[in-house]
Amino acid sequence: MNFPEYRPRRLRQNENFRRMIRETTLSVDNLIYPMFAVPGTKVKKPITSMPGIFQLSVDYIVKETQRVKALGVPAVLLFGIPEEKDEVASGAMAADGIVQRAIKGIKEKVPDILVITDVCLCEYMSHGHCGMLEKGEVDNDATLEVLAETAVSHARAGADVVAPSAMMDGQIGALREGLDEAGFDNLPIMAYSAKYASCFYGPFREAAESAPAFGDRRAYQMDPANSDEAIREITLDVAEGADVIMVKPALAYLDVIRRAKEEFDLPVAAYNVSGEYSMIKAASQMGWLDGERAMWESLTSIRRAGADMIITYFAPDVAQALAAK
Repeated sequence: MNFPEYRPRRLRQNENFRRMIRETTLSVDNLIYPMFAVPGTKVKKPITSMPGIFQLSVDYIVKETQRVKALGVPAVLLFGIPEEKDEVASGAMAADGIVQRAIKGIKEKVPDILVITDVCLCEYMSHGHCGMLEKGEVDNDATLEVLAETAVSHARAGADVVAPSAMMDGQIGALREGLDEAGFDNLPIMAYSAKYASCFYGPFREAAESAPAFGDRRAYQMDPANSDEAIREITLDVAEGADVIMVKPALAYLDVIRRAKEEFDLPVAAYNVSGEYSMIKAASQMGWLDGERAMWESLTSIRRAGADMIITYFAPDVAQALAAK
C-alpha cells in the first residue's frame, strides 16, 4: 500500500469511522479504584499532592464505594493507616484493624463490589519499611509469615482478592500456603510482580503516611533500568500461585506491561500510580494541558500496552465521563 493509492487519512476524517476502527477501548470494566482508610468517623482529609483524593474514615469509605459502584466501577483497592505504628506491624493483621473494618463496612453495604486489599507492612511500621527489620535491614524470610497472617486476616474480614506489594522473595508462595491452610483456597492473589523503585510513588507516601524513616526501598523493589529482571520476577510469582500479575508503575513501564502480556497467560494489571495521576492534575490546574484528554490518552496507552485491569485514581472521573457519553 503506497501513496497516493492508499491514503490513511480517509478513515480519520469522520468520528464514526474513528470509532468503528478503534483498536483499543477503555471501559469501566477495566478499572480498580484505590482508597485510603483511616481511623475515626466523618474523616475526609484532602491529600495535598493528589487533588481530589482523600484519606477517608470507614463511614466515608463506604459512601465512596457506593458512589463508584453506582458509576459502574467493579472493584476497589484498600490501603490502611492504623491508629498506631510499631516495629512488628501489629495493626496489619489485627482482626479489628483499619483495613479489616473497611472491608466489613463495604461488604455490609456494597456486597457485590470486588474488594481487593493491599498486603504490605510499610503503613503499619514505625520505620516505614515493608518488612521486619534485623540489624537495620529488612529480613525477607521473617517478613513472609507476617504477610501471610495479614492476608488471612483480610480474607476472614471478607476480602475478595489480596494483593501483596512488599516485594519480598517468596511472598506469593507464603500467602498461597497461608490462605489454603486457613480454608481460603479459592481466594485469588493479585501479585505486585514487577514493582519498581520509582520516584512516582511520592504523593502516595503522603497519602499512606508510609515514607521510610531511613534509607530507601531499592534493596527490595526493582531497578527501573531492568526489563528482563521483571520477567524473572513474574515467572517466580506465577510458579508460586499468582492469579493476576501486576506491573507498577504503569506509564514509565509500558514496555514491561507489553512483555508481561505477551509472555504470560494470566490477566495483567497495571498501577497508574500517584505521581502519574498528580502530574496530570497539577498540569491541568496550571492550564498547561487538557487534563481530561491527558487522562484518556494515558489510560488508553496502558490498555494498548496490554493491561487488562488498571488501578487508577482517575477511576471515578473515567466512569463519569463514560456515563455522560
